[in-house]
Amino acid sequence: RSWHCKHARSAASTADGTVLRSPPKQLLRGLAVTGLVGAVAGGLSLLMDLLWKFAALAFVLQWAFFLLHGWPQRSEKLYDASGSLTHIALIMAALTADQHRCARQLVVSMLVVIWCTRLGTFLFNRIAQDSKDTRFTSLKNSFWTFSIAWNLQVLWVFLLQLPIVVVNSVASHPAVGVLDALGWTIWCIGFLLEAVADGQKFAFRGVPANRGRFITTGLWRYSRHPNYFGEILMWLGICTSCSSCLSGWRWLVWLSPAFNALLLLFVS
Repeated sequence: RSWHCKHARSAASTADGTVLRSPPKQLLRGLAVTGLVGAVAGGLSLLMDLLWKFAALAFVLQWAFFLLHGWPQRSEKLYDASGSLTHIALIMAALTADQHRCARQLVVSMLVVIWCTRLGTFLFNRIAQDSKDTRFTSLKNSFWTFSIAWNLQVLWVFLLQLPIVVVNSVASHPAVGVLDALGWTIWCIGFLLEAVADGQKFAFRGVPANRGRFITTGLWRYSRHPNYFGEILMWLGICTSCSSCLSGWRWLVWLSPAFNALLLLFVS
């Protein structure tokens, strides 16, 4: 109850007594982003004939982490871990919605769980090594400004998992074919690129002498962000496989790799 009262006044105190306020402009911005994310997730659910529970699950989990840890601790340490948990929760909710599953549904769901587990573990180890992510520093001074990061993760998780949610919502599937083989091959290439690139960069940053320097060895010799390229390839592969059973508005699953590439190239 005391927590609610403090934030109803759009203010809170840190451990050293500093008051962190949410001016009206930040409040409006935070509410606008919350509404926009809700509108996009809800609108796509309606257009693509998806159960509302998937969008609701993403919102509930992200806001639970934000309200119980992120904001009280002014911390982003569980941000990536909460994203991974939300990904897995959506995959499992979609996969277990029906007892009968075909090979395509099982394989693409398994591939995304593998991706999520590896990436989530890597990001958690990175934040544990670095102790903080400076991209969040300016956001943590305001409840509503900090909430934007968590709302954007809701949108990221929901849009990224669209192909998995849709493929597990389709009743009739054609047999596994050329598109599946092509998609799974693309995914494997992307996974190897991302895993190797992340491993090389993690090892590079672990050397004190390399602090502040940019890696230019290994895969990083040929590309500024080989890990991003691998990530983009993986979601192109997933959507390629899922295309075998798409129709109508459900072709919007291609928003998944498009939005992910947008974030990686221009935001991350």
